[in-house]
Amino acid sequence: MNLSDMRTIVRRDLHDEDATNYRWTNNELDRHIAHAVKDFSEAVPYEQKATKATTSGSREISISTITDRIMVEAVEYPVDKFPRKYQRFSLWADSLTLLGDEIPDGANAYIYYGKLHTLDATSSTIPAVYEDLIAAAAGGYAAVEWSVYAVNRVNVGGMPAPQEFLIWGREKLGYFRQELKRLGRRNRVRIRSLYKPYYPAVSKSTDYGP
Repeated sequence: MNLSDMRTIVRRDLHDEDATNYRWTNNELDRHIAHAVKDFSEAVPYEQKATKATTSGSREISISTITDRIMVEAVEYPVDKFPRKYQRFSLWADSLTLLGDEIPDGANAYIYYGKLHTLDATSSTIPAVYEDLIAAAAGGYAAVEWSVYAVNRVNVGGMPAPQEFLIWGREKLGYFRQELKRLGRRNRVRIRSLYKPYYPAVSKSTDYGP
C-alpha cells in the first residue's frame, strides 16, 4: 500500500473515479488522507525502539532526536536483563527522567515509544488490517469538507446532494472515531502491563480514610 493506492480506494468509496472530471483533486484527497493517518497514529502509534546512552550519575535522558514522537511507552534500564527491567519515568518536553532506585552509569537504555505513521508515494507503516479504516476516515473528511463548500453553490445533484454527502461523511467519521476509541483503550491496557506506574492506582471502592 502506498499513497496512490490509498487515494484510489478513497475515490472508489466516494464514487469519484472519472479522471476527466474529479470532484476532489489529488492534493485535496492527500490532505484528508494525512488527516486520517495523524488521527489514527494518536490512537495506534507506530511502535519503535530507540537506544539512548545515559549519563553517569544523571537520571535524565535526552530524547530530542526521536522525531515524530507521540508518546513514550516504557524505558528499559539496565538493558537485556531477564526478566526485563522497566523503569518508572517522567517526561517533560524532550527530557526523560528515570524515577527508580537505579542511577544510570553511562550504559545504554532502551526507549519504547510510539510515533506518527507514514503513508507516502512508496511505502506505508500502517498495518494492512487498518487500511480500510484509514480510507473510511479520509472519505469521511472529504465528504464533509465538500458538503460544507457546496451547500451554497449550484450543483447538478440538486439541493439534497450536499446534505447526503454530509450525512455519509459523518457516518464514516463516527465509525472511525468509535474504532479509534476501541483500539486506543486496548493499547493503554497493554502499556500498563510493562511496568509499575509512578502514581499508584486510586481505588474506586475502598475508603482509606483521611
